[in-house]
Amino acid sequence: MDVDLIDETEGHAFVIQKSAGKRPQVLPIDDAHPFDLEAYISGYSGRAAVDRLTFIIAVCPSLAPQAFQLAITQMQSLRDTFLYNKTVEAYNNAQKQNEELPPHTDVAIIEQGWSENITAKNNAERTKLEVELKTYSSNMIKESIRMGHRDLGLFYRSIGEYSTSLKHYTKSREFCTTSQHILDMTLSILDLLMEQRNFAHIPTYVYKGEAALEAITGSRVAAANSGNLASKPAAKEKAVAERDRIQAKLDLALAMSYLGQGQYEKAAQAFLKVGPLSGLDGWAGVLIAPGDIAIYGTLCALATYSRAQIQAQLLENDNFGVYIEQEPYVRELIDAYMSSRFKTVLEILERYSTRHFIDIVLSQHVPFLMNSIREHALVLYFQPFASINLERMAAAFGWTSEYLEEQVVALIKKGSIEARVDRQNKVLKARTTDQRAALFQRALKSGSDMQSTNRKLLLRMRLQQADLVVKAPRNAG
Repeated sequence: MDVDLIDETEGHAFVIQKSAGKRPQVLPIDDAHPFDLEAYISGYSGRAAVDRLTFIIAVCPSLAPQAFQLAITQMQSLRDTFLYNKTVEAYNNAQKQNEELPPHTDVAIIEQGWSENITAKNNAERTKLEVELKTYSSNMIKESIRMGHRDLGLFYRSIGEYSTSLKHYTKSREFCTTSQHILDMTLSILDLLMEQRNFAHIPTYVYKGEAALEAITGSRVAAANSGNLASKPAAKEKAVAERDRIQAKLDLALAMSYLGQGQYEKAAQAFLKVGPLSGLDGWAGVLIAPGDIAIYGTLCALATYSRAQIQAQLLENDNFGVYIEQEPYVRELIDAYMSSRFKTVLEILERYSTRHFIDIVLSQHVPFLMNSIREHALVLYFQPFASINLERMAAAFGWTSEYLEEQVVALIKKGSIEARVDRQNKVLKARTTDQRAALFQRALKSGSDMQSTNRKLLLRMRLQQADLVVKAPRNAG
């Protein structure tokens, strides 16, 4: 759509207030951007915590010493010896950016002999598990072979060899004899892919898991129906509760996959479908914090949903409300957005921008999501007006009129706002439509379409008549 600029001044320079479309070079930690690293990382454990801390060291050097110290503490309970080198490398790179940081040896030192002891234990357990699997394979006991591959998959995951772990998990599929075995295998692979952040492959296993879950639930309900009358309701309720518990994990995995691949509307739908927190046992607090679900789902919804959808699917969603309570500022953000207090919305997003950018999953998506939320806010604000003063509109967003004008022009070019900018009078005017002329044009188009349809019908009738005339003498003869 063309932008109609009235009295455009040549050489006019817009004032850019904030960087858009990229992560800031320095993530601030101050009163305006509060962030408590210990409170944040307490929501994770194991490899997920170390990975997030290593990412924080890389993107926020001011937090590097504290993050490195916490990472070393978490690392000593793990079995992956390569993590230490990876974390030290991240800290050394941060030190190059900020020479005031102390050497990593002055911040935290891993226990002497830790690496050698862990390596020896890993080698001993690997040998033991491989011998067991070889024995099971020679005896041709399918259940034992399946469990052998499962144990090896879990072992290789614990030492950070994800490709070998996935190979053993998928190999166990050949020896699954029930739908429950397939479901267990699928959940183990999803657990692995979530930890690895291999989002592209998650949907395949989610669909396999849903098929296995449906088969299990159907057999359990059928068994309940065939039991005595007194136990039927309880058995059915138990089967449905178990299905909902597993489905919550499958929905969460799918939501993370959509987010990781930048499909934000689908991600919002999947996050808002995630069941109760009790269904995420083994994942919540290990792979993902409950507050993350609230943040991811809310930002994706605000960036892609209409106000009616937010009201119906987010605010009236009791299950998702439990996750929102884990992050109080998310509730404040939603309330400000729904009440059209867009300056407050932008202030909240800016206040917690560091929290969003240090998230290893969310970080790369923050610029697009923030930009989409700003655009939605501008469209919603202008919707009721035929014209509005740019300075008044800028005040409602806490921007300068020049910066607002730049944003509005971009939206007009995209076709998101049907308006034109009067630069001389600093007014944004909606494009008015002549309803009488529009009705006349629609009537003419309808008449033209009707004529075209009638001509086609008449032509078809004449062709059929001609065909009958040609065939008549031949039939008579």
